[in-house]
Amino acid sequence: MTRTVIIDTDPGIDDAVAILLALASPELEVRGVTTVAGNLGIGVTTRNAGRILALAGRSDIPVAVGAAQPLTRRGSDSAGVHGGDGLGGVAFPEPARAPIGIAAVEWLAAEVDRAPAGSLDVLALGPLTNLALLLRDHPRSAARLGKVIAMGGAIHETGNAGPRAEFNMATDPEAAAAVFAAGLDVVLIPLDVTRRVRATRAETAALRASATAAAQASGALIDAYFQSTSGGGSRPPAGGDSRPLHDPCVMLYALRPELFGTQALQLAVDFGDDPGALALDPSAAPVVTTMSVDGAGAKTLLWQRLTDG
Repeated sequence: MTRTVIIDTDPGIDDAVAILLALASPELEVRGVTTVAGNLGIGVTTRNAGRILALAGRSDIPVAVGAAQPLTRRGSDSAGVHGGDGLGGVAFPEPARAPIGIAAVEWLAAEVDRAPAGSLDVLALGPLTNLALLLRDHPRSAARLGKVIAMGGAIHETGNAGPRAEFNMATDPEAAAAVFAAGLDVVLIPLDVTRRVRATRAETAALRASATAAAQASGALIDAYFQSTSGGGSRPPAGGDSRPLHDPCVMLYALRPELFGTQALQLAVDFGDDPGALALDPSAAPVVTTMSVDGAGAKTLLWQRLTDG
């Protein structure tokens, strides 16, 4: 069955690969893209959303500009990982269409209200600021959402933005806590899973040799991770011979949830010493969390979709 989705994103190298995967998957009808400041500022992430859609020949999909900063904190960026342009210097066309003139949260509320209740999913690749604002400003609309599949957090893994904090959670921990507590149908995909879906140099070379623009761009994007000193916040094995595919795991779960094992975990979000760190807390609301993955099967699906065009 086709899932109607909105992609909430801060592109971002791995965001770009994830978006290209969604656009290459007939099971996903992408209704729109909402942007948020995270990996880079809102101007860069919004431009990049349009650039990715242009490369894929899908400029018919609207882009709505979202939150320019977290709910209560100063924003940060990860240009050291993603490059100043957010896409690792990989060549993308300029957007073929300007963002729509409606703010992301207002547009998202209208789209949710227009669709049958529970039929519109959000694939969240960045900080959860836009969803927290939707909950605050349009709670009845937020209650009509289908699934929210979000990349973020670390359960047993070390963090990539703090000792135990993952970047998306650390950027806006207050937003994450609001989304977890709201009773939405959330599936969280933490570093515990995304670090087990890893691309090698040989795989990126095969992508770059493919005949499809999505595969070629994805190979170049992942290669850009190899050029960064941090490896996208990963802990690569000796020799640094692979890189994690964080955000594509959101789309892979939407496509094939059976590739993942889940647990309902009661998760509290740290606002203090390690902002964004998650801790098990029996008083917190349960969140469905992926804790295992068939990494080989996930990568096979990803490569097939990108190379099939």
